[in-house]
Amino acid sequence: MHWLDWFILLGTLGFIVGYGVWKTKGTRTASRYLRGDNEDRWWAVTLSVMATQASAITFLSTPGQGFLEGMGFVQFYFGLPLAMVVIAWVFIPLFYRANVFTAYEYIGKRFDERTRLLTAILFLIQRCLSTGFTIYAPSIVLSKVLHWPLSWTCAFIGGLVILYTTTGGAKAVGVTHKQQMAVMFGGLFVAFGLLVHYLSSSVSFSESLDLAGALGKMQVIDTSWDPATKYTLWSGLIGGFFLQLSYFGTDQSQVQRYLGGESIRQARVGLLLNGLLKIPMQFFILLIGVLVFVFYLFNPSPVHWNEANRQAVENIAAERSGTAGPGHIATSFPNASAMAARHDLLNTEIAGMAGAWVEAHRSGRTDEEKRAAIVLSQALEQDGRVREGYQDAVASTIEGADTNDKDYIFITWVMDHLPVGVIGLLLAMIFCAGMGSTSSQLSALATTAIVDVFRKQYEGSDRVIATKWATVAFGILSLLFAAIFPLFENLIQAVNILGSLFYGTILGIFLVAFFIKHVQGTAVFVAGVFVQVLVLAHYALDHYNVFAIMDGDSVVHDPIEVAFLWYNLIAPALVVLSAMLLQAVLARPKVEQGAHWPS
Repeated sequence: MHWLDWFILLGTLGFIVGYGVWKTKGTRTASRYLRGDNEDRWWAVTLSVMATQASAITFLSTPGQGFLEGMGFVQFYFGLPLAMVVIAWVFIPLFYRANVFTAYEYIGKRFDERTRLLTAILFLIQRCLSTGFTIYAPSIVLSKVLHWPLSWTCAFIGGLVILYTTTGGAKAVGVTHKQQMAVMFGGLFVAFGLLVHYLSSSVSFSESLDLAGALGKMQVIDTSWDPATKYTLWSGLIGGFFLQLSYFGTDQSQVQRYLGGESIRQARVGLLLNGLLKIPMQFFILLIGVLVFVFYLFNPSPVHWNEANRQAVENIAAERSGTAGPGHIATSFPNASAMAARHDLLNTEIAGMAGAWVEAHRSGRTDEEKRAAIVLSQALEQDGRVREGYQDAVASTIEGADTNDKDYIFITWVMDHLPVGVIGLLLAMIFCAGMGSTSSQLSALATTAIVDVFRKQYEGSDRVIATKWATVAFGILSLLFAAIFPLFENLIQAVNILGSLFYGTILGIFLVAFFIKHVQGTAVFVAGVFVQVLVLAHYALDHYNVFAIMDGDSVVHDPIEVAFLWYNLIAPALVVLSAMLLQAVLARPKVEQGAHWPS
């Protein structure tokens, strides 16, 4: 990487970390450290909420999602604007009037300390795991650029975030989010502009969209009611609504962002503006992934997106030895070489087919255009099988290799095709996203642990000191969790699955707290535990196909399969119904001793 890219990358990171530490180094009161002293206006609330949600995973995985599956993932966010309206007019006023530091503190006031502890612990488990995701994702980038071990890069990015978050708490998080969002938006617009410019030599922007649509990448809406389909209009509107309601309404990493608003009105406007901007932003990022897909129709692409794996296989092949050393099996590298050669041939054929489609499209020859699209789709399917074969060769050649390369697609395009200076900006964009999201999560984890779990032991200034130590502890724990996340196929999907497994139960408890006044703590506590166990059990049975059967066409059918988004509707509904039923049973009058039922 050029020295100018290093200067832009390290200079941006150094400025943001240094600014956060300098601006908040005198933070000593609990109100300022845990809630930012309620100084944020609506625009600051908006930027902070967006920075918390837009992690590095957004900029690594989402373009890969668009590249591979098209625009359909945007349906995941269709329920968000409605969720923002509900939170703005129901959740925010209740939290502000209760004058709480955390969302779970409100649950303790409404029910009891046992239910408060349950919701806090569910949040801590889910959020600590997902914080590991947000540290691991940008570490992929730095590991690729520097060729460092992944564990070192995780420690590097995690250490930067721990430094300024520990120094200033929630105030430092809010202060740095403004700079981070400026870098993120700047990087996105530059990447999009250069991508359209590069494509212009082969195809116009409108023709790019038409070509992507002919290959099935531009289908935004899927009206299927199949509960096993991950992203549909209905799962986004219904399941997505409840997921966003629980994430923005009950997840402390987001609640803490708008609790820092100057007033209810400032917090409300900031959250509503986020609801208006989030879908266009996700659409834009997915569109970049789709355009990268079109770019590689006309330009050579690697057979495997993870350069480190390709280099390792090539090194083994170069040794021309039957025993390549400990940890390697050299017998499969000829197969990998054959797969790579076949992919290179297909690259040339695909470019020719894409050119034929463009020519037919421009000439208005509809029949030829359709035939060209069919032939091109078949070639891409064949190339997909070649890529899978190469992944199998990598797995058998390099012991313990991570063959998942989907999250490397966008960064490969950045590193291979963008000019000097812009590479540094795009890397800074990804790191800023990772730092912004991670800092919010660490601050929320530490605040929840001290305020809701160890609440009796710390008061006054001791609470600030304890929260700082908790921030460091959760940072280290998240780094440990980051070590297991190469096991997942797609990071953005894994994060949403993890949230869906826990958010529904938490949301159900909050819905009971807000709207069903006669239900008391014991009933909602038992209901919450029961439903959480049920959701985890169902996911395990579904994931491992315990009840799956194979029909006559050799197609596997699982009668209990449910797309993960629906957990966000099913779980809160079960919590509400179970709590009401249990309350009715508990409230039933007891028969006094010696009394008897009338005959």
